[in-house]
Amino acid sequence: MKSFYGYTHKNFQFSVKFYEYVMKKVINGKRMYLFFDEIQIVDHWEEAVNSFFVDLDADIYITGSNSKMLSSEISSLLTGRYIQFRLYPLTFKEMIEFRLKLGKPDTYDEQLWAFIRRGGFPMVHISDYDESTSYRIINDIYDSIVLRDVVQRFSIRNVELLSRIVKFVIDNIGNTFSAKSISDYFKSQNRKVDINTIYNYIDALESSFVINKVNRYDVHGKEILKTQEKYYLADQGIQHAIFGYKDRNISGVLENIVYNELIMRGYTVYVGKIQDLEIDFVAERKNEKVYVQVAYKMGNESTIDREFKPLLMVKDHYPKYVVSMDIHFIDNIEGIQHMYLGDFIRSDLF
Repeated sequence: MKSFYGYTHKNFQFSVKFYEYVMKKVINGKRMYLFFDEIQIVDHWEEAVNSFFVDLDADIYITGSNSKMLSSEISSLLTGRYIQFRLYPLTFKEMIEFRLKLGKPDTYDEQLWAFIRRGGFPMVHISDYDESTSYRIINDIYDSIVLRDVVQRFSIRNVELLSRIVKFVIDNIGNTFSAKSISDYFKSQNRKVDINTIYNYIDALESSFVINKVNRYDVHGKEILKTQEKYYLADQGIQHAIFGYKDRNISGVLENIVYNELIMRGYTVYVGKIQDLEIDFVAERKNEKVYVQVAYKMGNESTIDREFKPLLMVKDHYPKYVVSMDIHFIDNIEGIQHMYLGDFIRSDLF
């Protein structure tokens, strides 16, 4: 087994079998292209992959669906010989292209609402599924992630508690809260839950990419704050699949869409605090920065003032946007630009 000698300990038996199976398939003297999906399922897979690097002339592509595949751990596992990419659900722009290639030329408004209500999982858009079927598909994806990546990987015994915590988080997308908030919620239900357990379960959900934590950032003090974070879902369709689509959740859903668009474009994203007001997103990328407020409708003067005021308090030269579902609202106020959500998430301006 060439470079695999020394890895015959019983702890490496699956890795050895994996190595032997692949080596039987290779063609000697030819450059090979190896593709391994969900490789983390194989115990000690890294030993086999490192041996392929040594023993073969090969390009190797591996995928995995938990954070171990994207953390600093992989640096030591593959001895630095890798380039990593994190894959996301479809963006709005990608969804439009995806549906067009499948012969689904919806109107622009239909496209946007399909994205808002069903999210970006490709499986949802490959056929003319009704909304109920779409949510069953997303639920299956969600269940497989939670049961496989979270419960199994972290050896979680209280699956019912995990389910209740994740539902609390999903139902509060776009709201600031803490583990103590969740603990207080359980107390109101006459159930005592250790706050460290809540932290551990939330960390497990983050590590499997079900949710993403967004820290608050003091715009004037230029420091990251340690309390009252926000959480957003990997895809907004998960919320609808769990609870059904609810109009009352639309503001958080729109925030979720904008947040995902920003991180997919390579921004590091914070919730901005400026005095006693909040900016939904302060996004940074290298020497770039963008501020974004997200609202459902700019229905009256008080709403307009609420959304523009925090951005007017920021006295720097970086772009600032208020994003909403008002396609006909075109006012810009002191350089702060309003944009229709569909236009913003397809824009090349940021």
